[in-house]
Amino acid sequence: MSNELIIDSRESEIVIALLDDKRLVELSKEKNNKKYSVGDIFLGRVKKVMPGLNATFVDVGSERDAFLHYLDLGPQFQSQQKYLKQAINCKGERLPLQDFKLEPDINKHGKITELFESGQKILVQIAKEPISTKGPRITSEITIAGRNLVLIPFSDKVSVSQKIKSAEERERLKRLILSIKPKNYGVIVRTVAKNRRVAVLHSELNELVDKWENLFAALDGIEPPELLMGELDRTSALLRDILNNTFNSIHINETNLYREVRDYIETIAPEKTKIVKKYTGRTPIFEHFGVDKQIKSLFGKTVTIKNGAYLIIEHTEALHVIDVNSGNRSKKSNDQETNAIEVNMAAAEEIARQLRLRDMGGIIVVDFIDMHSYDNKAKLHEKMKEAMAGDRTKHNILPLSKFGLMQITRQRVRPELTEETVEACPVCKGTGEVGASILVVDEIFNHFQYLSGNKKHKKIELRVHPYVASYLLKGLISWRLKWFFKLKKWVRIKPVDSYSFLDFKFFNSAGERIKD
Repeated sequence: MSNELIIDSRESEIVIALLDDKRLVELSKEKNNKKYSVGDIFLGRVKKVMPGLNATFVDVGSERDAFLHYLDLGPQFQSQQKYLKQAINCKGERLPLQDFKLEPDINKHGKITELFESGQKILVQIAKEPISTKGPRITSEITIAGRNLVLIPFSDKVSVSQKIKSAEERERLKRLILSIKPKNYGVIVRTVAKNRRVAVLHSELNELVDKWENLFAALDGIEPPELLMGELDRTSALLRDILNNTFNSIHINETNLYREVRDYIETIAPEKTKIVKKYTGRTPIFEHFGVDKQIKSLFGKTVTIKNGAYLIIEHTEALHVIDVNSGNRSKKSNDQETNAIEVNMAAAEEIARQLRLRDMGGIIVVDFIDMHSYDNKAKLHEKMKEAMAGDRTKHNILPLSKFGLMQITRQRVRPELTEETVEACPVCKGTGEVGASILVVDEIFNHFQYLSGNKKHKKIELRVHPYVASYLLKGLISWRLKWFFKLKKWVRIKPVDSYSFLDFKFFNSAGERIKD
């Protein structure tokens, strides 16, 4: 297995594609003006206390107030509030948490009105980004994530990732952390910490503790709502969470981002620095690595599996529905049960991939092809769990119901990713009426003639559908040569498979589209 990360830095966003053996398994977008990310820590102000919901709405600067339920306060909420007040009064001095006396845990079944009043300052962390008409979902149980460890202030518990299979290694890590962690700090040991030396973990733990105490030392003079600590950008957070020995390359098409990623990799995994590569090709990076084609084929309503089988994916306000169809699949045997289990097993792998790829969350209902054998139903359930084992998002998979439906819940912390896989016709502009194709050469020439008169465009590249490119280049005296004789300007013609038949665009020497 080999993993590649392809990072396309665009004017308004950064798009990150994770390839597993050349297959697209994860796609994420980060807007350059994005204001809220899961993990951001804010100093907020209570706006409304809602006894009926046992929750409160908090102003964190979002268009809609953030929602905080009583169950998201964390048992040590009163300790945190007391620490927050003391830190504000310390006026910029550091307040070591290990010297702080904790308050008793709050009542699990308590009321929100016992702890909050309007206008109160509160420290919160984004748990879910704003989705649709809802504001951010927040928690006051703060955690600070590192490469190997997650720090939990106001706790003394140490837990180790269950994905570390060796009981001896889990016990070693737990003993090690218990021996080095300061009082009043809990720690979660992440999977990547397996076989890490004590010096590495101790150094990271000290960095996380410094982050926490420096955050409170900077509270002097700050009024809510205010961002106190931003989570890493999506690129760095993804690298922090998934970088492992199976990664063989990270390709980036923008110089500054390339340097940032290389420097970040150097701090978390120096031995991996050489896998970060700057992409300098003339073809767009996603087209070069085959990502664009996979996006177009994977984000539609209908997704082909193999041998004629396919999925139909529908989205509603309450849930997502996936229907598995055998289509015109050629049957290897006359046994319907055998055909059903074969299609269902292949569908389970593709469904797991689709959930990751689209970042689908909430309730997902899958209508598999009916099977009668209990063993086959159990086998399919195990296959689904195995296929989703690599999904870092929390999820739960129920066995098939008596109606042949499988229910999956998957944590949703940000809006679902969507990609347009159908396009408005570039010729008719969606009107349904197409101009005469014989005129397309004249239209291209008119645009080229206009651009050739602009001295700032020293080199011009024309990108068109391969058929049109062939037509413009054919013969001893091609259309391109005729244009050169007329305008004394040469144009480079490049065929692009993803273009519609009569679509064309001009680009300058820097690879930027000319929109004159």
